[in-house]
Amino acid sequence: MRLIGVDVGGTFTDVVFADTDSGTSTIHKVPTTPDDPSEGVLNGILQLCERAEIDAASIDHVLHGTTTATNAVLEYDGAKTGMVTSQNYRDIVHIGRHQRPQHYSIRQEIPWQDRPLVKRRYRLTVPERLSAPNGDVLTPLDEDAVRAAARKLKAEGVEAVAVCFLFSYLDPRHEERARDLILEEYPDCFVTTSSNVTPQFREFERFTTTAMNAFVGPKVRRYVSRLDEQLRAKGLKADLHIMGSNGGVATATMVAERPVLTLLSGPAAGVLGGAWAGELSGRNNLITFDIGGTSADIGIVADGRFAEATARDTWIAGYPLMVPMIDIHTIGAGGGSIAHVDEGGAFRVGPKSAGARPGPAAYGHGGTEPTVTDANVVLGRLDTKAFLGGEMGLDEVAARRVIARLAEQLGMSELETAEGILTVVNANMANAIRGRTVQKGLDPRDFSLVAFGGGGPAQAVDVAAMLGIPEVIVPPAPGITSAVGLITTDMKYDLLKTAFQISTQPDPARIDGDFQTMQKTLVDQFAKDGIGEGEIQFERGADLRYVGQGYELRVAFPAGKVDDAAMKAVFKAFEEKHEAEYGHLFPESPIEIVNLRMTGLGVMPKIGKPQVEEGGSLEAALVRTGACVFREGAEASGALKEFDTAYYRRDRLPLDTWIEGPAVILQKDTTTVVRPQDSFIAERGGNILIKVGL
Repeated sequence: MRLIGVDVGGTFTDVVFADTDSGTSTIHKVPTTPDDPSEGVLNGILQLCERAEIDAASIDHVLHGTTTATNAVLEYDGAKTGMVTSQNYRDIVHIGRHQRPQHYSIRQEIPWQDRPLVKRRYRLTVPERLSAPNGDVLTPLDEDAVRAAARKLKAEGVEAVAVCFLFSYLDPRHEERARDLILEEYPDCFVTTSSNVTPQFREFERFTTTAMNAFVGPKVRRYVSRLDEQLRAKGLKADLHIMGSNGGVATATMVAERPVLTLLSGPAAGVLGGAWAGELSGRNNLITFDIGGTSADIGIVADGRFAEATARDTWIAGYPLMVPMIDIHTIGAGGGSIAHVDEGGAFRVGPKSAGARPGPAAYGHGGTEPTVTDANVVLGRLDTKAFLGGEMGLDEVAARRVIARLAEQLGMSELETAEGILTVVNANMANAIRGRTVQKGLDPRDFSLVAFGGGGPAQAVDVAAMLGIPEVIVPPAPGITSAVGLITTDMKYDLLKTAFQISTQPDPARIDGDFQTMQKTLVDQFAKDGIGEGEIQFERGADLRYVGQGYELRVAFPAGKVDDAAMKAVFKAFEEKHEAEYGHLFPESPIEIVNLRMTGLGVMPKIGKPQVEEGGSLEAALVRTGACVFREGAEASGALKEFDTAYYRRDRLPLDTWIEGPAVILQKDTTTVVRPQDSFIAERGGNILIKVGL
């Protein structure tokens, strides 16, 4: 099989080709085209094929990580959206819950109120009502009212409509009929229903998720359709698949229907790429650490499994969501993060970024603010003549000028200021990792830090040292690790069913029947995608809580028929997870099953291990030696000192040989920094493994 993975970033679009039969692979980067990202995707694919002499028509699958939906939400640039909902429940998406993003702030922005996905004048109600918990019809759907609402929204120029009725997760027929009626009146409208997007209880989150699906729907549908057409026009016959937030890929048709599933498309691919790199070193407890120009994405892989986001921590741009997602935490910390003194006199780094243009002062594009990249230049940790493999020079004079200006404001030396910038930004990232590990009952000292992206390998050892993480893994091509992640996964669909049951009165037969129905639904969906039942793997799970708790924990359901033994195993697994995450359990309290979950995996071809050429020697790898500034010893209070540092070319390093720091390892897509107290090895599997001297 011939595969291409394409990941769109803010500055570059990364492309990787893999031939699973021969084991060969090729990478390429092209500038991102913000006005139409599909242009950059197409350019990258065609240029890679031309340079590597690959027949574009021979590509079997194109797997794509897209930021179209993400950017629409972050920039508040989606469709003009309407909503049809149950009578008297027009304002659910405005009222929300008693929780607020910042509990004690009286001046905070509340996104669903200050930047509503659906403005109130476009939220219309119709008579209909189901009862809970059985879904019986109390008030039939008023079809004339639905038609009238559709005509009104069409007249207002609404492009997308979310249909959200109470208790539709129990019976979707009212929503489905309303959708059909709206399309009869307004065929060109993007119409979505909550029972199709996220059929589970919690009206506010379900309505908000559906509204977001409508908000981004037209833009994503146009993008996917245009990209597919352009690929075909250029002779590519490959199937187009899009990375979802759940770590699997879906067909273009599925994504066009439920684009909200792709909100973490790119970051999810990064976690997969990090996991692939971990496997090359035989590690399955990993913290993935992806740093770009503006942000850092953090993911957790424990015992080879990705941490999944739960209902209480699934938020995008301040909006709560209920769709399957890898648990990824993003903070505003990257190479372009600007260092500044805030209004209260505190020294801060980020979240504001210099971006790609003008970028850091060292880029020479007119940047005037001190950034993380400028600090690394001043400390000697970036080679000004070998940046991007020598394709771009860095302006050290400009970097020193902006750092010196900040140093004067702080009353510190230039070197102390530059090192202080790195200390602050690294501490911000270390705190973010603590929130994903220590606060969830995981010890970061039991994990390896996989550093990638353009900036990850430069900051990784300092962050690892702050957390007591013993080693850092740098993948073979850190700058395109997310693109690699796209061709390491399977086609993946998730189903969910709200099914309240209590441990004191379990009904195994009912749960077994629900799982059988869910499995049949997945088999039918995969059949539409050309995947037979024998090629599908199924995973079952459930969301559980103690009766009276507000949120759930997700546990796996044992395979096979659901019986009393299976139920006991699930309840026991919940108690063990509750104790691990919260430090206690309540053995006498009844446990409630809230949701049943089933995941179907349609096995896809994948990239293999990289073919690593036999290494050279230290003499061949050495580019130069020069002064690089680090703190003496392992203590943060150690004095700054210039160390005679070796700058190596990564592709010429000897394999399986431990090398002492300090060192700066150069390659086209990133720079890896090794401190004086660290050592590293270029592994035969393709990674660089750094032993962090704690």
